Amino acid sequence: MRFNHETLGQRVRFASGQARESLAAELDLLGSARAMLIAGTEERELAERVTAGLPVVVHHDEVVMHVPTDVARRAREVATEHQVDVIVSVGGGSTTGLAKAVALTSGIPIVAVPTTYAGSEATNVWGMTESAKKTTGVDDRVLPRTVIYDASLMLSLPQHLSIASGLNALAHCVDSMWAPRADPINAALAVEGIRALNLGLPAILDDPSGLDGREQALYGAYLAAVAFASAGSGLHHKICHVLGGMFDLPHAQTHAVVLPHVLAFNVPAAPEAAERIASAFGSATAVAGLATLRDRIDAPTALRDYGMPEDGIEQAARAVVEAAPKDNPTDVTVENITTLLQAAWEGAEPR
Repeated sequence: MRFNHETLGQRVRFASGQARESLAAELDLLGSARAMLIAGTEERELAERVTAGLPVVVHHDEVVMHVPTDVARRAREVATEHQVDVIVSVGGGSTTGLAKAVALTSGIPIVAVPTTYAGSEATNVWGMTESAKKTTGVDDRVLPRTVIYDASLMLSLPQHLSIASGLNALAHCVDSMWAPRADPINAALAVEGIRALNLGLPAILDDPSGLDGREQALYGAYLAAVAFASAGSGLHHKICHVLGGMFDLPHAQTHAVVLPHVLAFNVPAAPEAAERIASAFGSATAVAGLATLRDRIDAPTALRDYGMPEDGIEQAARAVVEAAPKDNPTDVTVENITTLLQAAWEGAEPR
């Protein structure tokens, strides 16, 4: 056994119903006196409750999916104007992504308070979009200094968004099994993440007002993100970044639709990973385990339902082949990626 593994340095405060107290303790520890709150208009009430009485000098609410470069520029200008010394992000992946865009050029520390299972808060990966192309990169300046996890903040997240967001987290686990820097530690985290999400997501549907399922899903999403941050971006994420940037598709739903197709595409050439994924699902095969979960939670199935045009498949396939990792378990060609995207567009069975 030989591998190089890098663990990112980050504090995690996990306590349901304690977001404000955890955030206050963290700002005090950092010695922060001028916080920039980034939270979209939909999260405004929740964000104000979480930051009540804390030293917030500006609330910035221009949060846009896939972080367009002009949106990032305006947020950076606000941070400079108000001389902020910490960024507090309250929201999902787009909110965390905007905070990262500010930190990328300023080095201002981030304290992230997630309200979805996106996982961006636990990675040093940033992404921005310009001219229908999404660019991603890795920089330790964008890794939030601390993450405040509070499952009670997820109670207002609609069930269909909880499911899509949770499947996005599951995609982090699956991709980590064969991404460019995959190693045994990443795999162990990913397998436990799959197990937790497989328990948590159905429980959210069974008891929408309960915390047990949401805590399991949040725990699994964190493990998924840590594994992904170390393992790097595999084929699944390359496909979703292409589709999101090219067609402005919703992030979580795109991941939820594409995941079973990439899993079916790669498992024949990755038998050890397939066996571990199957074990985490408690299923005979990895593909069957994911299919059972998706049926149970009524997962999104077709890219056409989210605005992708069928005539964009060929263009997207060429872009995916250019971006795909060279060591993906299954060889990537324009032909087989076109077939994969066609099936995902239609909502057909993975093959």
